[in-house]
Amino acid sequence: MSLDPAYLEYPRRRAGYDHDLYPYSALPTRKPLAWPDGKGVATWIVVSLEWFPITPSDTPFRAPGHMQTAYPDYRHYTAREYGTRIGFYRLLDAFAKAGVQVSVAANGAIAQRYPSVIRDIVDAGHEIIAHSTDMNGTIASTLPGEAERALIHDSIAALADVASSAPRGWHSIARSQSFATTDLLVEAGIEYCCDWANDEVPWAFNNGLINLPLNHELSDRQILNVQQQSVDSYAEQIVDAHDWLAGEAKTHGGRLLPLHLTPYIIGLPYRMDAFERLLATLSAKPDTWFARGCDILDSFRSNT
Repeated sequence: MSLDPAYLEYPRRRAGYDHDLYPYSALPTRKPLAWPDGKGVATWIVVSLEWFPITPSDTPFRAPGHMQTAYPDYRHYTAREYGTRIGFYRLLDAFAKAGVQVSVAANGAIAQRYPSVIRDIVDAGHEIIAHSTDMNGTIASTLPGEAERALIHDSIAALADVASSAPRGWHSIARSQSFATTDLLVEAGIEYCCDWANDEVPWAFNNGLINLPLNHELSDRQILNVQQQSVDSYAEQIVDAHDWLAGEAKTHGGRLLPLHLTPYIIGLPYRMDAFERLLATLSAKPDTWFARGCDILDSFRSNT
């Protein structure tokens, strides 16, 4: 039986990637990064602060963590609301105690419904990242271009209206983008996104947008909820990752360690003691540079 020649004809089969968004770049071939004060590991905390409509939309797809059971799904709705009412403020207290500034990826709906939360973030010196309009605002290539443009614009505008300055960063729901997203983000004035988890240092798209890789495997959702591991195991894995990256940084330049947090997961009372100990452990390490996404962006640009 002979192979159909059409099987071998694929317009994007070539060396490198299946797109033209950025070139292939293996880590050992790059110029080493130098973080401020000779630090080896940029430790970047990103908190997802999300508002879930009580009725989910499946267009273009349902966001992870959305309502699941027959609607109105008060059980899951109120569990997520716990994050904005209780868990997030525990995290703010923990960050203040550790002297750490973080990035908060907030839905535009948080600014519209809970503007005092956005003001508390800004007043504490933390950074706001745009994170769509609400958790029905997902992006995929089936979303019409004008609808995606409007979603990005509305998200940024809602946050800027309360925070008094426009966010520099963007985080898509479920890290999902269309083929047009990166250009639409640049058009909207966004300087970096954190949707592409393919590296441990920042890198640039062909259009000038910077990506800060937000590792999914080290998120509290993945380790605590999906893998059902303990918070002590979570903390141990973060420290192990930090120490490995610090070792690499001694010979290969600065590395990036992202901690992606969800207030209704990590902010529960039986997890906060371990989380506060984790912050203290990382703070005591000489290679740690706690930084917001905008700080990492500025340092990366100074390197290049």
